[in-house]
Amino acid sequence: QVQLVESGGGLVQPGGSLRLSCAASGGIRSIRTMNWYRQAPGKERELVATTTSGGNTNYQDSVKGRFTFSRDNVKNTVYLQMNSLKPEDTAVYYCNWVVLPVTRNTFLEVWGQGTLVTVSP
Repeated sequence: QVQLVESGGGLVQPGGSLRLSCAASGGIRSIRTMNWYRQAPGKERELVATTTSGGNTNYQDSVKGRFTFSRDNVKNTVYLQMNSLKPEDTAVYYCNWVVLPVTRNTFLEVWGQGTLVTVSP
């Protein structure tokens, strides 16, 4: 069974930085996409960054130039480096992968449990 575990959230002042991690466990045969979403209080979940297996990454306009997606294939982990954080970045951040597990013949969407990022003075 494929599982994703996020870490790295916390409280940071405006202008500060955090790095979120998302580690995958379980047998994965192939990865279609790896994504970071966030959900602010009272708002719908939104896509922050997405990357394909080919390595193309796209960002939501509000985070371009401030957030950077990276991956460590050896550790099966992806990261979201967040710089110049703003109060409006406050949200629960979720990683989301679309993968082909070794135990299945169809792709599966997997979500992490979320990690809270709070940007406040």
